[in-house]
Amino acid sequence: MGVTPSGPVCPVCEPVGACESTRDSTRKSAVSCTDRGCQDENEIFDDVEHNELCGLEPDLLGDIYLMSSALSLQKPSIEQKSERPSRVRYRVLGLGVCLSMITYLDRVCISITAPKIIEDLSLTKLQMSFVFSAFTLAYGLFEIPTGWWGDRIGTRKVLTRIVVWWSVFTMATAGALNYVSLLIVRFLFGAGEAGAWPNAARTFSRWFPATERGTAQGIFFMGAHLGGGLTPILVTAMLAHMHWRTTFLIFGSVGFVWAFAWYRWFRDEPEQHASVNQAELRHIQSGRGLDHGHHLAGVPWKRLLLNRSMLALCFMYMTQSYGFYFFMTWLPAYLEKERGFSALKLGLMTGLPMMMAILGDLFGGFTTDSLCKRFGLRIGRCAVGGISLLLAGLFMIAGTATSSPVGSAILFGLGATAGSFMLGASWGAVIDMAGGHAGVAGACMNTAGQIGGVLSPIVLAWLLGRTGAWAVPLYLMGLLQVAGGASWLLVEPSRPVVGDEAH
Repeated sequence: MGVTPSGPVCPVCEPVGACESTRDSTRKSAVSCTDRGCQDENEIFDDVEHNELCGLEPDLLGDIYLMSSALSLQKPSIEQKSERPSRVRYRVLGLGVCLSMITYLDRVCISITAPKIIEDLSLTKLQMSFVFSAFTLAYGLFEIPTGWWGDRIGTRKVLTRIVVWWSVFTMATAGALNYVSLLIVRFLFGAGEAGAWPNAARTFSRWFPATERGTAQGIFFMGAHLGGGLTPILVTAMLAHMHWRTTFLIFGSVGFVWAFAWYRWFRDEPEQHASVNQAELRHIQSGRGLDHGHHLAGVPWKRLLLNRSMLALCFMYMTQSYGFYFFMTWLPAYLEKERGFSALKLGLMTGLPMMMAILGDLFGGFTTDSLCKRFGLRIGRCAVGGISLLLAGLFMIAGTATSSPVGSAILFGLGATAGSFMLGASWGAVIDMAGGHAGVAGACMNTAGQIGGVLSPIVLAWLLGRTGAWAVPLYLMGLLQVAGGASWLLVEPSRPVVGDEAH
């Protein structure tokens, strides 16, 4: 109980009715004022009027500061205890899923329209292979610089630029008049899309704790493969009613809508977003791991490029992409020419591997995070990644060997599922090891993947031309993925690429 003030009251504490001390208050009443209302030490020290009114003598300030600090640490407010975390990070993931769907919508479209493009522009199969690879080559060349750029200035600006650029050149594909112009447009399209995956990984490294990143990455890739699985069906139906050029105009326009929404709503750091409350922010930051923020002083290129785990991840990802790019390039031709599918059934079988891959994306992400929580990063990342890629290779070999057309498509689908099951573990491992350099490290791994993507359609077309048999290049894909699965034995995700524990 306080004493009815006989003079002016404390202007800081008065609104909450905590201060009843006056200019003549004793030492006890001054401390009582601090205990009950004046919890901000800056106000105690800096507000001269407040100190006078509360009777705070100079020799009492230090004692009062220590007491108030101890009380604030020992007794968190009821609001802090009861505050439920906001869920803004899930909206970030939702926008990421939309991004991944649009990337595969634009990528896969050209493989479905390829027969009509070949006919319209009088191209050979080998020339079309170089068109496929022009995108992948540019994507690989610009992957690391764009990933580094995202680490430096943030993914809000960089992903906006990426999507606007690739949308422009998706639409420009409709204006290709011959082989050379198509080659140039697809190269520029690849240059524009480069860095989308590493910058998405960078975004998740800032917005998700380590124990949720595998799941986030899995759901992200689920969106990509959902887009890739629906695109063949959608494009096949569209081509029945419109010219192939029109499809690129329609698909290209979608990206501008996403870019506007992303730049308007997203923020690089959770603490910068007005909708993120303190509970969600604490949850994110407590499990973030290595934290360098943006504006890094420099990239430790030597450690990054010579790190054994990073080299193994790069080789693994190259073999996975080498096999997976078959589904986005020559699979429709294989199913039509070698397996006898046509029309709508061809569209369904072409989209089957991508649709089945969705299960791998989703459950692979959950599995790697669950095992990390229970057994640690080594088991959670490496066991999931290694076994998945090994199975992907075996399913590719089995799908080639079977005599059943439907059985072949299903086995390829299982191979795509297994290959996708490891994506959450792959990108989770990169983020675990690279911390604030996740954009650059992810770009290095993805660049290795693009090398596989560049080689895949060209080597297939060359071997097919030399041997006349689809089985030769497909068996090679399967064997490479088996070797990639074994390379996970060299990965140590618990050891950071940079820092005192790097090696």
